[in-house]
Amino acid sequence: MQALLGVIFHFIGGFASGSFYLPYKKVKGWSWESYWLAGGLFSWLIVPLVAAWLTVPGFMNIIHAAPTSVLGWTFLLGLLWGIGGLTFGLSMRYLGMSLGMSVALGFTSAFGSLVPPIYRDLFAPDSGVTFTQMLHSKGGVIVLIGVAVCLIGIGICGRAGMLKEKVLTPEEQKVGVKEFNLSKGLIVATISGILSACFNFGIEAGRSMAVVAEANGANPLFRNNVIFVVILWGGLTTNVLWCIYLNLKNKSYRDYGNRSTPLAANYIFSALAGTTWFLQFFFYGMGESRLGNGASSWILHMAFIILVSNCWGIALKEWKGVDRKTWTAISLGIATIMLSVLLVGWGNSVGG
Repeated sequence: MQALLGVIFHFIGGFASGSFYLPYKKVKGWSWESYWLAGGLFSWLIVPLVAAWLTVPGFMNIIHAAPTSVLGWTFLLGLLWGIGGLTFGLSMRYLGMSLGMSVALGFTSAFGSLVPPIYRDLFAPDSGVTFTQMLHSKGGVIVLIGVAVCLIGIGICGRAGMLKEKVLTPEEQKVGVKEFNLSKGLIVATISGILSACFNFGIEAGRSMAVVAEANGANPLFRNNVIFVVILWGGLTTNVLWCIYLNLKNKSYRDYGNRSTPLAANYIFSALAGTTWFLQFFFYGMGESRLGNGASSWILHMAFIILVSNCWGIALKEWKGVDRKTWTAISLGIATIMLSVLLVGWGNSVGG
């Protein structure tokens, strides 16, 4: 029952993540950086603080009492994840929800599984399973096979994107994705996928704060909410600096008070997108606390996001008008990435 609850919580979190970009599509007359910043203030600052205040007694005291090294690493990883989150938004902008999320999250699942053991091999061999140990264990080999399959799936998805460019006119490409640009999209999706894995590393870096939260009476379901506050401060820093830079460069800061646009609706949809985005990690923390395996939880979370986002991509007609060859390619690519995610999750659960 505990495992089943964990899977259900991860599905809810995956649904939130796979759906969060939809309200942004309702924003009218604003530049991308304007609505990304407006929604991000809810994602990275307001909602995480409210969630922690409601679920973790004395969460600010826990943060203040945490060792500087714990706060520093958690914040730094959040800062790096913030770059991944920033480029994640650009992935949706240039590739759409289906292709953008598949490529970005495929890289996230792969690097999220490989980087920690490689780091341990080089710098901290006694802190957990190393890459060398993975090569000599059944679970480790399965994880590596899953990563290889993931990279193959990403390649197939990229091929599908190139076929889409060939068979559709620029006008047809923009029916589902208004700013479709394959080359830009693949670059930012790759960067996003690699750096987005830092969120999971941030949770591990701040684990001691969750332990204190639970010892202070917090429900184990919500223990990670105190960690999210610090990680998202890092993400907030990255995204705010970049969006303000673009606001000044493009003079899009005028968007926030432009009465020729539906201001109230734009703020509401941005807030809804930002809140929905944070809910993915709210439920991720609940699922991880039930499954008790951070790596496998992360992979399961990725799988549900890819599944949900591709359902939305089909519903939004992002692949409307493509021929059978292109449709087969994107379907095969997505299925391959899903298989890789499940293989990595299986490998993490099998262990030695």
